[in-house]
Amino acid sequence: MKIIADLHTHTTASTHAYSTLTEMVKAAADAGLYAIAITDHGMAMEGAPDVHYFRNLRVIPKELMGVRVLKGIEANIIDYNGKLDADDKLLSALEWVVASMHSITLFDKPSVEKCTAAYLAMCDNPRVKVLGHSGSEYYKYDYDTVIKRCAQTSTLVEINNASFGFRKGSESCCKEIALLCKKHNARIVVDSDAHFFDRVGKFPSALNMLSEIDFPPELVVNSSVDNLKEYFKEKNITI
Repeated sequence: MKIIADLHTHTTASTHAYSTLTEMVKAAADAGLYAIAITDHGMAMEGAPDVHYFRNLRVIPKELMGVRVLKGIEANIIDYNGKLDADDKLLSALEWVVASMHSITLFDKPSVEKCTAAYLAMCDNPRVKVLGHSGSEYYKYDYDTVIKRCAQTSTLVEINNASFGFRKGSESCCKEIALLCKKHNARIVVDSDAHFFDRVGKFPSALNMLSEIDFPPELVVNSSVDNLKEYFKEKNITI
């Protein structure tokens, strides 16, 4: 399976990432990608940019070096009722919203029930496009219930390549999630979560797992330009 867009990446605006926006876009161009989403961490994350950074992303051209550049955010889920660290006004001004749980912004180890409630709220939030790296074993949820809702609301489930190396237990969780996405026809997005330019467009662990379970490419929104454009049209994102 070929992936034509990397839709979860970080720049030096997230101070624990180490490449500029221009360097990330150039890496996408060098990798032959159609699109890249710049999704720096929301304000609740330590070292994240402030709200003015996200408001001013409009100055970035829609296309750079032949690559469609999506202006986005990795918003932090900051409570189990589904509250995010970015308000609706800001989210509505961005093209791509990934919603994720991080231990640095959710300090307690939650129950499955709490995580399930939070992710269901994300599915019902029309601004959220993607459930980010939800295969974390630390934040387990009722996969079947949430993935069914994702299918109903066209919320994408991310298979995050970085999780296979950096989040203990994620490999088996991601496989279980992917199998349920296949069962319920829930669409996924395969992303690098790159924090340095040399990771852009590289998804070996995620793709190996998807190949093992014979995951259908038509359910991967970034497996072809046609698939991605169809999703953009559905979500009123300018091509």
